[in-house]
Amino acid sequence: MPYSLVFNFVPETLIPPDYATGRHLNALFITAVNAVDPELATHLHEQKTTKAFTSSPLQKLPPSRRDVPPQIPDILKAQYQRPIPAQTPCWWRVSLLDEQVFGRLSQLWLNLNPRQPWHLGAANLHITSILGTPQSTQPWANACSYQELYETASDSNRRLNFQLATPVAFRQQKYDTALPTPESVFRSLHNSWKRYSGIELPGFATDNIFPCYFDIRTDILDFEFRKKGKSSKFIGAVGRIDFRILGDVEPATIKALNTLSQYALYCGIGRKTTMGMGMALARSPRRS
Repeated sequence: MPYSLVFNFVPETLIPPDYATGRHLNALFITAVNAVDPELATHLHEQKTTKAFTSSPLQKLPPSRRDVPPQIPDILKAQYQRPIPAQTPCWWRVSLLDEQVFGRLSQLWLNLNPRQPWHLGAANLHITSILGTPQSTQPWANACSYQELYETASDSNRRLNFQLATPVAFRQQKYDTALPTPESVFRSLHNSWKRYSGIELPGFATDNIFPCYFDIRTDILDFEFRKKGKSSKFIGAVGRIDFRILGDVEPATIKALNTLSQYALYCGIGRKTTMGMGMALARSPRRS
């Protein structure tokens, strides 16, 4: 059963911009896991591909107006140029793709003490709540069994729409590409589904999927992996992209593709999903 958990927190001290990136929040999550299950922390850290969790960059909660709740933007902030001041309400998303991982971390959730700060670099964070069910104002919190994802997926909907909230990129042989083609998007989702769901998707194929609308741009992330004095920069796509299933396609294939579209919330798309890249949501059809 995949989980998408949103941690709401308030920093006690300012957060330097470098520490708001997915790379440092990845380290924060591994450190928190290590406190309750060192063996699991080592396992998660050493996974090379299709990892069992994802982590978002840090997000500042949008200010709310009177009688209007804060709205989460479609494109999230992947990195910051200025420090985040103390006492700024923030949130951070972690998704877990393996049911056993969630169970092994039960002590982490049960023993969460709002008075005991978490440490992000030199900054102290106070967790105020963890959201794990759908929220009208927080689209990134949810939980759903793999079986339910498959059983509730449509076998007739031919329009598959995605909001790419953080940069999405794919590995092609030795190099990366930021172009979200149907093959790269749905193969990425399918690879994760095969690894963790235990449910076969009969009829899965990408031959009849074609882009029908896109409003995307590229964004550059600098993870500052220091190798020979150089930092590692990644180019990814953000924005809206819609696909349409065309031609004579079996209902089983349509159901498989709709299943994977809904699964994107949990597993993300493409590379570096444990470091804030590839966050994606299935969206309802655009209004004409």
